[in-house]
Order: sequence, then C-alpha cells, then structure tokens
Amino acid sequence: MPYMTNGKRDYKKELDWEHKNANGGSKRVKDRAKRNAARKKVGLKVGDPRQADHIKPLSSGGSNSKSNLRAVSAKTNLTKEANRKKRAS
Repeated sequence: MPYMTNGKRDYKKELDWEHKNANGGSKRVKDRAKRNAARKKVGLKVGDPRQADHIKPLSSGGSNSKSNLRAVSAKTNLTKEANRKKRAS
C-alpha cells in the first residue's frame, strides 16, 4: 500500500522507501526511470493517465526509439500485455 499523507499519496516517502529497501529497491528505481523516459519521448505530461506503449515489443526486436512508442490508455496497454502473455503460454 502506498504511503499516505492527509489522504493523498506521498510520492517522496515512497521514493525514499524504494531507495532504502534492500530487496530490489534499486531495480524499481531504474525501471521507473525507464518508464518516465519513455513517457517523456512520447510527450506525456505529469498527471496524464495514458501510458507509453511499445508498438513492437522489445522482446520481439523492438526498440525504445520514439518511432516505436505511442500513447495509449492504461486499459489498452494492459489488454495488449495480457494477450501477449496468452500467446506465449
């Protein structure tokens, strides 16, 4: 559960926890940085509910270039991921 202050998420406390956590904390920080970089390439601003989606997945030879990224709704992105996992199994 996220850290809460006055009924709102306290992102600073969450970030501090991630940096201090010995069980993979640095991996979470690096993964978040990659997601934020992809969002920036697509042109998504803070608070935009859309997500950056890879048109061609990295596992299939895709890249993190701007031409391989697009902004989609979270529902679309999760559906795409679920379908990919179904095909893989």
